[in-house]
Amino acid sequence: MSFLGMSIAQFANENWLYALMLPVLIIIWVWANRWLITTRRVVLPVDRSRRGGGWIWWSLLTLIECLPALILAVGIILMAGPQKYGPPQQKRSMTNIEFAVDVSGSMTSPFGEGTRYDASMAAIDKFLDHRKGDSFGLTFFGVAFVHWVPLTSDASAIRCAPPFMRPEVAPPPFGGTAIATALRGCKKQLADRDDGDKMIVLISDGYSGDLFGADQEIAKEMNDAGITVFAIIVGAQPQDEVVNICRLTGGEAFSADDPEALPAVFHKIDTMKQAKFTPTFVETVDDFQPYTTTGLILIALGTLALYGLRFTPW
Repeated sequence: MSFLGMSIAQFANENWLYALMLPVLIIIWVWANRWLITTRRVVLPVDRSRRGGGWIWWSLLTLIECLPALILAVGIILMAGPQKYGPPQQKRSMTNIEFAVDVSGSMTSPFGEGTRYDASMAAIDKFLDHRKGDSFGLTFFGVAFVHWVPLTSDASAIRCAPPFMRPEVAPPPFGGTAIATALRGCKKQLADRDDGDKMIVLISDGYSGDLFGADQEIAKEMNDAGITVFAIIVGAQPQDEVVNICRLTGGEAFSADDPEALPAVFHKIDTMKQAKFTPTFVETVDDFQPYTTTGLILIALGTLALYGLRFTPW
């Protein structure tokens, strides 16, 4: 549906467009009135000046007299709320990331300027900056595990966690390494999330006895839950079962032999599991600029015309 060549769908208050009939009628009246008066002449207001005439001057002056009606039309269009389609928007799909951090005694081994635990938590801190918009959870594990931070988009909760579950102060049940138990515990945390991708980032430095012969079964459980597993083994090589679980779920197992390698590994994980963006509906936005610019030009022309370019009575 259109009105005077303009699509009503492009205006927020399309009923205002019917008021454009008023400036149209004014313009018709101006041209009809000037057409009936054929004795119009243009002269300079000086003695013995000659009268000018001709269709060019007649048409130009009639157009000038139509300027108020055109300015009124621009004002009506602005009242109608002109709009246009905004740029296409994309929505970031959230990824649910559960960190499983080993707090067994071996994580107190020197690693750079601190311990393996210190370097791991520092690398996680930097990784959080690259994944803004995602949801994070933190699980500490040894033989037992504890979900220290539930899945949340507030990264500060994880940044505040390192002092409270250091391997030096962890209770006795956290003294060993049970990766299979920790992975299954993290799976339950992620299984409750219906939206977004799901990922476990395991950080450990030891071998896990409860993984022997269980890698295929654990990988199947993770795939059924839609979870990708990444593993970072600090200061050691990953055991075969860990490598199998990661690769069967679409992830990868990495070895970090020095503190500088940890940020690089997290960067690699970030590139392998990049954030996804989904298109959303296109929103309409106000589009006043072309009409306000046109109105200002018409007002300027009308102001200049008042200085002398008009019909005169002599």
